[in-house]
Amino acid sequence: MSAYPQTPRTTANRIRDRIAYERATAHAILDEAHHCTFTFTVDGEPRALPTLHVRVDDTLYLHGSTGSRPLLAARGPAGLPVCVTVTLLDGLVYARSQFHHSANYRSVVAHGTAHLVTDETEKRAAMTALVDKLGVGRAADSRPPTRRELAETAVLALPLREVSVKARLGGVADDPEDLDLPHWAGVVPLRHTPGVPEPDAGVTAPVPGYLRAPRSPWLTPAVLRGAHVVLEPLDHAHVDGLLAAGADPEVWRHLGNRQPTDRAGMAAIVTDALRAHERGDRVPWVLRCARTGAIAGTTSYYEIDEVNRSVAIGHTWLGREHWRTGINTEAKLLLLGRAFDVLGTRRVVWHTDLRNERSQAAIGRLGARREGVLRNHRRRPDGTWRDTVQFAMIDDEWPNAQVRLRESLRPATPPG
Repeated sequence: MSAYPQTPRTTANRIRDRIAYERATAHAILDEAHHCTFTFTVDGEPRALPTLHVRVDDTLYLHGSTGSRPLLAARGPAGLPVCVTVTLLDGLVYARSQFHHSANYRSVVAHGTAHLVTDETEKRAAMTALVDKLGVGRAADSRPPTRRELAETAVLALPLREVSVKARLGGVADDPEDLDLPHWAGVVPLRHTPGVPEPDAGVTAPVPGYLRAPRSPWLTPAVLRGAHVVLEPLDHAHVDGLLAAGADPEVWRHLGNRQPTDRAGMAAIVTDALRAHERGDRVPWVLRCARTGAIAGTTSYYEIDEVNRSVAIGHTWLGREHWRTGINTEAKLLLLGRAFDVLGTRRVVWHTDLRNERSQAAIGRLGARREGVLRNHRRRPDGTWRDTVQFAMIDDEWPNAQVRLRESLRPATPPG
């Protein structure tokens, strides 16, 4: 059956064109929403409880506590009559007249009788589905509940039989006589989007892939592996390793950040990089020595222009013990290979301080050409303004540059 049957409780009394009964539409809204409210009566008085939910086929499971009144009432053979509502707010509609202000939304209302889940197998399956709804794979990536924890958790099962969908989509519905009024009208879209994951104290595991928002390949820090270095997505779990790698003040001489003196300082730098990634301004990696596994530094793509197929490589620093080890050269080789061969970039750019002659020489050895000086381009940590030297490599230059870089990474042949 493709639609739920229409009943007296699900029949609309007004604005009937916004009501629908398609199963697929109702399921999609229930699956997208994490939060619902279910209402019931206690001693003739109305009650409403917010909770988490998960849909499995045509059953809605509601999470609760074994000591709560609705869960106790649901123990009986008659179950608990409930009404469950879910609403996703998609936009605010601003009309010329106050009367026609509205909202774009998608909502589901489900009526029925909920029963307490007592079968342990069904209960564990519902809990697993609920945890996996927070991130596909999370159930396998966390400890399952003990028998005691399971006993302290209540799960209600509501068969989805009386279900209706109500939605408003579209723009402003002003009256014709109001269209010439000098007031702004339109829609402000609303989006529920996750922020940058913030690890609990003591967590060393990196943020799992299921908590990272899907992005364009241009904004995805894919793992890149070489013989000397491994580039992996920057994460809060790298803070301690980066603090140790950047202990030498010489590392920070020409960088845009002051040298962090403690963990909080390095954590702030990592947080800024991750927030820039969330905005789509930067793709940050950590550099890890392929031989020892030690964290060596960081690097990034930035000034990412997918339309014009251009990207810059920068925010790069390397712990002093890793200088002249092949790590930096191979990291650039991997980044250039991804840019030109995977993303189809036409142009890769580098920026460095005019006073940083060491960096300019290193960029030149990559095969990039110096294009000019950007005067008063960026502010240094000490407040002075720096002139920036700009280098670039275009796609026609990449094949020869790649050969030279690979040749420079080969171990020297011992004399015969």
